[in-house]
Amino acid sequence: MKALLDACVLYPTVMREVLLGVAAEGLYEPLWSPRILEEWARAAAKLGSGQEVLARGEIAAVEARFPKASVRPREGDEARLWLPDVHDVHVLAAAIAGSADVLVTLNIADFPRHTLAEEGITREGPDLFLRDLWAAHPAVVAGVAEAVRAEAERLSGEAWPIRKLMKKARLPRLGKALEAAG
Repeated sequence: MKALLDACVLYPTVMREVLLGVAAEGLYEPLWSPRILEEWARAAAKLGSGQEVLARGEIAAVEARFPKASVRPREGDEARLWLPDVHDVHVLAAAIAGSADVLVTLNIADFPRHTLAEEGITREGPDLFLRDLWAAHPAVVAGVAEAVRAEAERLSGEAWPIRKLMKKARLPRLGKALEAAG
């Protein structure tokens, strides 16, 4: 399965680490475009001095880790597509160019299901996407989530129960499932 990851699911660190961790385990093939990665860097820049530089370093590492993930929209796709927010058309065009099965985004309102269905693409929020992967591969997803939790504890110096961390990362259903299974 190929999943195009929107910038809004790549930028929050914990969410990104879980999404890319399960991709690295082979549960799906991640996709994005150079423009999506640029949106991530620009969003980080809004948090203050040095954040854009840090984000660009993280982006370079992600690109090296997943060298086949970057796709460029085909000429003409952006011109023929319509979405409620014209600034999101490039995301759908990239999903089409990459033959994505699913578009993973928090931006539900701007990606109507019927519009994506016309292109053979479904839309999923990251929480349900990951919870469904957990249902199919519980040990793999739990292992990735635990590694992310341990790293969050190491970096912050405070305890992070899995459910609390996943809830803070906007992954409450996944956190609930992981806690119940743990």
